[in-house]
Amino acid sequence: MSSNHRAGEYFLAVKVETFEEEIQKAIATYEKYVVCLGYTPEEFAQGVRRLVAQALKVFENREPGLRHGFALNEFVTVIISQSETDRPYCGIYFNLFSPYTAQLRRKAKEQSSSSEPTAPTE
Repeated sequence: MSSNHRAGEYFLAVKVETFEEEIQKAIATYEKYVVCLGYTPEEFAQGVRRLVAQALKVFENREPGLRHGFALNEFVTVIISQSETDRPYCGIYFNLFSPYTAQLRRKAKEQSSSSEPTAPTE
């Protein structure tokens, strides 16, 4: 197989299970480091597998010259990338955020608007 893989070229043999090592590492990292009140470890495992499947489908159907397939939800981004081997790369990234961020922005906005001078009223 050439080092310039085109869309769909390696996907006869590449499946979600191809990336089981990456999925298991992501699950272990999630369970150890990520605090998420709305997403259990079991839901994470199901969700990441679903996202890998979606990213593979996007990757298989990508336009010529494009190298990646993406899939994401609120918590995770999966990127399947063309490689120079018979196996594409799989990156699983956590979309980290704090529920307190919105509260802090709202509070800062309220403080800035209350400190702005107001026009005199008659």
